[in-house]
Amino acid sequence: MMVEGGASVERTTMQRGRWLPQAGVKTEAAIQLLSPVALLALWEAAARAGWVDQRFFPAPSTIVGAFWDAITTGVLLHHLKITLWRVLLGTVIGGVPAVLIGLAMGMWRWLRLTLDPIIAATYPLPKSALFPLLLLIFGLGEGSKVSMVAIGVFYLAVTNAMEGVLAINPVYFDVAKTFGARRWDVIRTVALPGAMPLVLAGLRLGVGTGLILGVLAEMLGARDGLGYLLWSAWQTFSVSLLWATLFVTAILGFASVQLVDFLRRVLVPWQRGTARR
Repeated sequence: MMVEGGASVERTTMQRGRWLPQAGVKTEAAIQLLSPVALLALWEAAARAGWVDQRFFPAPSTIVGAFWDAITTGVLLHHLKITLWRVLLGTVIGGVPAVLIGLAMGMWRWLRLTLDPIIAATYPLPKSALFPLLLLIFGLGEGSKVSMVAIGVFYLAVTNAMEGVLAINPVYFDVAKTFGARRWDVIRTVALPGAMPLVLAGLRLGVGTGLILGVLAEMLGARDGLGYLLWSAWQTFSVSLLWATLFVTAILGFASVQLVDFLRRVLVPWQRGTARR
């Protein structure tokens, strides 16, 4: 049932046996935009009124000043570019093999029986605990940081790719075989398109995890990157710069998720109507 009122359109949908209101697109966008603005305004008021300790929670206006200083001096952009490159390279190195292996595990039972126990046993290991080992293997150079990102992307991407293939109705594979499709054709026309929604969902989660691990690796063993800038701000008690760097890291994570969502709208257009319920 559709109910129109003013600029926004309110819809009601049947969910779990009850009619529940669902906000229109404009209302949802306004809520998403205004909620962080309201939080920052409340924070600013609380800081100016002395309700919070400004040594640890400086006013947003002070954080903006530190952010602007870091931008104009080029410090923030320098470290941001390095972290971006590490996350991008780690996502490619970890994501591409993960999707290929996951598709293969979904299609061939013997491969799934071989690799699934190994993935299930190593996935719960704290990835941060692997960093000392990566330092021994790759040293203090780029390899240890990029491999941390790749590990974070790999597990979520491989699992989702495998589950994506397993979720495909077997009838589609039978039809492809009946019409004489070769193995590569089955992968290209059935397995990959059918698994794509879960593949992209895995990449969406994996990129966020890779960013977390990459920043952590930079905090522990790097001389540049957003993680190093965070650690340096903590060591010098530059709390405003620390908050500014945290916000930039959060925005970077949000932007990476938006990029994957854009790819999902392009590559999986049939899910456009069900992507946001």
